[in-house]
Amino acid sequence: MDLKEQMFRGDLYDPSDKELLKQQQKWNEVLYDFNQTRPSETAKREKLLKSLLAECGEDCYVEPPLRANWGSNTHFGNAVYANFNLTLVDDAPIYVGNDVMFGPNVTIATAGHPINPYLRRKKMQFNLSVTIKNNVWIGAQSIVLPGVTIGENSVIGAGSVVTKNIPDNVVAVGHPCKVLREIGERDKKYYHRNRKIDDTLFLENKFNLEN
Repeated sequence: MDLKEQMFRGDLYDPSDKELLKQQQKWNEVLYDFNQTRPSETAKREKLLKSLLAECGEDCYVEPPLRANWGSNTHFGNAVYANFNLTLVDDAPIYVGNDVMFGPNVTIATAGHPINPYLRRKKMQFNLSVTIKNNVWIGAQSIVLPGVTIGENSVIGAGSVVTKNIPDNVVAVGHPCKVLREIGERDKKYYHRNRKIDDTLFLENKFNLEN
């Protein structure tokens, strides 16, 4: 079986394989170029990001530095925003939907290592894909672990460690991350604690109260 297939299937494999490292270095070079761009070089950044990622939709913005094991195993939808120090441990695919926001210093990890100490001494690794659905906001310093799916419209509070799937339309926080509450009627009226949303924002069609 091809080693790349093993990586994506969740099998144990040796990540120090020379041919694998050679392939990985190619994408690390593109990532290096992306991180060296000047703030004014927006078109160059966009071009490099599209050449690095497996998929990159329209109107995506990633603030350097970006960290990635590969980059080429990550799929972005449209209008993805990532603040600085997004880390993509994408030894298996990472799927990111449309309108997803990442706060500073977020880590999305697909790679894990066996608990068995003998296998760890052999440097064995396994990978499980991560899926982040449309319109998710992941707060600063959060970590998403292998195999997790985060449901549509959900918010992950800052500093959370997401070890299990999170459903649609909830606020989830903590270490480990747990559902705090559903997104509901109050969220249509208040944007933060007792700070009210200006109704004219909706009248100007900038937002949709139903969504």
